Amino acid sequence: MSLAVVNETTVTTFVEDMKAFENCVKECFEMLDVDGDGVLSRSELREGFCKLMSLGHESSKKEKIDHLFDTIFDRFDEDQNGSIDPREFKCLIRELMFAMGRGFGNSPVLVALEIDSLLMKAVEHEFGQI
Repeated sequence: MSLAVVNETTVTTFVEDMKAFENCVKECFEMLDVDGDGVLSRSELREGFCKLMSLGHESSKKEKIDHLFDTIFDRFDEDQNGSIDPREFKCLIRELMFAMGRGFGNSPVLVALEIDSLLMKAVEHEFGQI
């Protein structure tokens, strides 16, 4: 983990840089697609999602996590085929990143981030490292 200062601009600027954002989303998708079939199953998404989004999952109850992933699939599995394809994944990540940015607001917030998380990628983008 690493400490970083973020705000809404950190996240928004990263997501709006289409090339940088799409490259990071593609890398993340490929990392989560363990079986290499080009789509994410519920289990694949669940296994890596907490780390990817810097979400604490240790203390969360199983029912809450199950509900979260049911909600994600209901909202983003547009073709209702039981998996998330790369386009659906990009929409999911884009929406989540903007929501986190709005949550931070304009004031700087000090957060602990996983090294490979998308929020850390946003911080690296802000400092011209990606």
